[in-house]
Amino acid sequence: MPSFSGGDAAARWDLCVGAQYAADRYRARVMRDLPGLDAAQRELVAAWCGPVALVADHSRGSTGVTVLRLRAADGTDVALKASGPADLRLAREITAHESLLAPLVPGGRVPRLLHADRERHLLATAWLAGEPVAGTAAEHDPATYRRAGELLARLHALGTRVDGDWEAAQDARAMRWLDGPHGLGARLEGRLRAVLASHAHPPVLVVPTHGDVGPRSWVLDDGVVRFVGFGRAGWRAPCTDLVRLDRRLAGRADLVAAFVAGYGADPRCGDVWRRAVVREAIGTAVRAHQAGDAAVEAHGRHLVDLALAQAA
Repeated sequence: MPSFSGGDAAARWDLCVGAQYAADRYRARVMRDLPGLDAAQRELVAAWCGPVALVADHSRGSTGVTVLRLRAADGTDVALKASGPADLRLAREITAHESLLAPLVPGGRVPRLLHADRERHLLATAWLAGEPVAGTAAEHDPATYRRAGELLARLHALGTRVDGDWEAAQDARAMRWLDGPHGLGARLEGRLRAVLASHAHPPVLVVPTHGDVGPRSWVLDDGVVRFVGFGRAGWRAPCTDLVRLDRRLAGRADLVAAFVAGYGADPRCGDVWRRAVVREAIGTAVRAHQAGDAAVEAHGRHLVDLALAQAA
């Protein structure tokens, strides 16, 4: 092992001390500049990405998930998501990236996984080029919906399996919503329970689904639609990815038609669809009631009325 003496040793000691000082200053800056992360998460970001700058905070307070756009020293942008122990969405998103989405990465249609840590509830992906569709003119353009439908068809084509327990599990989940505070009143609750109890539970073909299809989870780049936000991803009946979108687009038949045309088929029929509509209406109304969101709760009540009329 070489030894150093005199000025050479002192210079090397100064270099080591300087490097350690710079590293300590960087860690301290990361601790200070990345909002919504705990100390362990910030340390992990430093280990994963090295020096980063915060470009923007895209978090939505209602979700409980921190979403940051970071820029690394080499100029590349990273999408960082962090949550707490009670959140289940980030774990689902990590699973989707690790086991489902890889075939869509080469075309840039979904984010590329960089790093993930389930224990620390942290996910880093490459930032996708483009602008969010929500709140822009593209949100009202049928061409956007046709392209999104095409991409959803590609996602659904990544795999299929037959699940004999899926229908029963979905009804049990809807019943649990009704077991808690729901604001629907005894009469509506009774009608909904009766409808759920009448459901058949046949084996169902399930596919990889996004779980929250809509403009908030679409990015548009030079005419190309990309999907983000896989926190509700999972294996479900294909039609479930259209239930929320169909209800959100009430009054815009042109947008629904464009989406279905891009998808290549219309799954909004049959018993699986009708059962899914009832469950989604219950979930929308009860989640909003428990969150104290009066506007969404009123919308959910309207969906419940529509679902009951359809089930009659």
